[in-house]
Amino acid sequence: MTEPLPDTVERFLAHKRAIGRKYHSEEAELRLLVRFAHQHRITRIDRLTPMVLEDFFTSRERCRPRSFNHLVGAIAYLLDWAVNQGLLTASPLRTRRRRTSPDRLPFLFDATQARRLLDAAAVLPDNPRAAQRGPTYQALFALCYGLGLRAGEVCGLHIGDVDVQRGLLVVVGGKFGKSRLVPHGPRIAGLIGAQVERRRAGGPALDPDAPLFTFDARRCIHPGTASQTFHQLVTSLDLPVPAGVSPPRLHSLRHSFAVGCLLRWYREGIDPSSRLFQLSTFMGHVDPVSTAVYLTITPALLEQANQRFEAFAQPARTEAKQ
Repeated sequence: MTEPLPDTVERFLAHKRAIGRKYHSEEAELRLLVRFAHQHRITRIDRLTPMVLEDFFTSRERCRPRSFNHLVGAIAYLLDWAVNQGLLTASPLRTRRRRTSPDRLPFLFDATQARRLLDAAAVLPDNPRAAQRGPTYQALFALCYGLGLRAGEVCGLHIGDVDVQRGLLVVVGGKFGKSRLVPHGPRIAGLIGAQVERRRAGGPALDPDAPLFTFDARRCIHPGTASQTFHQLVTSLDLPVPAGVSPPRLHSLRHSFAVGCLLRWYREGIDPSSRLFQLSTFMGHVDPVSTAVYLTITPALLEQANQRFEAFAQPARTEAKQ
């Protein structure tokens, strides 16, 4: 086997993307391995010994177990693929993932807290590089909370993705490269329509490929920039964070949407199990198992579930007393 290691990595990345994976963060980890191998004059994947890999991991200081495990996982998937391709007889990886502490519960915004966040976003001041900053971020955060979209999906929207007539957003290339249609109601439509009008007011006729959320009319707002703005806002709001719960982050809005749907179904007397497939599709998941990650049990949900059980068990109790 004479193929250079960089070519092997490129073939592996092409394979992953051919099956719908973006693999951007994993690619960055693999580039680190290629650079390390080049520095140590290792030219082929079959020259990666357990000792070489251990030296590589030692050279990458990762304080957080999650970050270290992500690096190990990316290398492990490459080596396992190489075994399946007959490039290696066995994976040389011996490094184990680090034990992580139990994950804290995600912060969930209730309706009042979400309104405070959106109101605070609406009055954000402009700066020399960002006109209409307040209403732009208000609309962006409202789509995360009101439709459960990922931050990257909202930031990546373009003018052509807005279907005003049918009340739809076309989310193109979501997680794992999946695209979907996301219907919305009149309140979200108003926010989206206002954002489109702000974009049109900034210049000539807009191309369908023009970004919907942008400050320079050329590039989409980066999710990292949106996350920084979100963090500044929630810090100023000083929202109470219960014990055992993570501080609010932008992805918390998506969690809040999912739990809010479940709570609303309980209150409306709808069987949640009958709607999970719809919620899973709406959120861009392959199946409800992925959606279940977002369904954190809250006191409000427990109360509604208890009321549902009491109503279900009452006939049996009455019959037993008779």
